[in-house]
Amino acid sequence: MPRAHVNGVDLWFDDHGRGEPVVMVPGTGTPGRVWRAHQVPALRQAGLRVITVDNRGSGLTAAGAAGFTLGDMVADVAALIEHLGEGPCRVVGHSLGGIIAQELLLARPDLVSRAVLMSSCGRADELIRAMAAADLELADSGVELPPAVSAYQLALQNLSPRTLNDEERLRDWLAVLEMSTPDPAAVRRQLGMEVIPNRLAHYRAIDRPCLVIGFQDDLVVRPHLSRELAEAIPRARYTEIPDCGHYGYLECPDTVNKTLTDFLTA
Repeated sequence: MPRAHVNGVDLWFDDHGRGEPVVMVPGTGTPGRVWRAHQVPALRQAGLRVITVDNRGSGLTAAGAAGFTLGDMVADVAALIEHLGEGPCRVVGHSLGGIIAQELLLARPDLVSRAVLMSSCGRADELIRAMAAADLELADSGVELPPAVSAYQLALQNLSPRTLNDEERLRDWLAVLEMSTPDPAAVRRQLGMEVIPNRLAHYRAIDRPCLVIGFQDDLVVRPHLSRELAEAIPRARYTEIPDCGHYGYLECPDTVNKTLTDFLTA
């Protein structure tokens, strides 16, 4: 796995295939390898070069000695694109990764040709603020939840009723979540980054084609928040994928991948 020394940190990333580049930015506490199972093969088959990144404080990329901001995470993605010599390129972000992509579109539009924003929003509402505050309190408390408890909670929060009611699929999901649940203390510095002020008026300045994807059963970023984001971006369109929650790109990968490839290769 290569790394680029940018903005004072070693930013780790993976570079898959050849072709027109697409940079994929994951959500809070999620390493770039989350895209490998489903999105990387589909996008490579579509002829795209896929670059997946470990944001500061997740995966192999350290948080650094000092604190960092959302702006630093945006600057990291910009610096990675410049390091690769590949701007402008396509950018895909999920959740916090979507917010990073939106802010990149404002800060460095020269580096982005088009963007996909999944489970993203233009403002943090009361529920997002409450979830972030709870995550921060848990991380700061020093309490370590048993893996089975974390898996159960993540399943309820991030999966659709369709998956929760399918006992075989649910067993598989719980096993995966129990093994891969991030340590809240380890990702402490990313927690709360999604609590942004109302940025919708600012996003009216974005002039690149954007696809905003909402997931019908998303309890973390409810679809109406993604829809209003799309309405704020002049060249954006919105699509909502049914029967999946916040982990929709993993829960319904075939539908998500077709939606991604159709837009990214248009």
